[in-house]
Amino acid sequence: MNKLLAAIALAAVSASSGAMAAERTVTLAVQNMTCASCPYIVRGSMSAVDGVEKVDVSFEDKTATVTFDDVKTTVAAIADASERAGYPAAPKE
Repeated sequence: MNKLLAAIALAAVSASSGAMAAERTVTLAVQNMTCASCPYIVRGSMSAVDGVEKVDVSFEDKTATVTFDDVKTTVAAIADASERAGYPAAPKE
């Protein structure tokens, strides 16, 4: 019985390490969006980052709302991808 409980406890601990992943959503202020094509470029650059699940870009507000897996990527990596495409981005305050 003790071995069974130990095995169950070990399995629970192993499974919980994967459960630490969290879906996060952040809104970034995006610079240099000057035309209707810009949001497509921003969306494409951010979507290419591993772990990014969804990107909604607002040309009017000059923002991108990004949903991502915080175990696979960071806000800084997403912003860096946008900046490499010519659109510097930073968390909106």
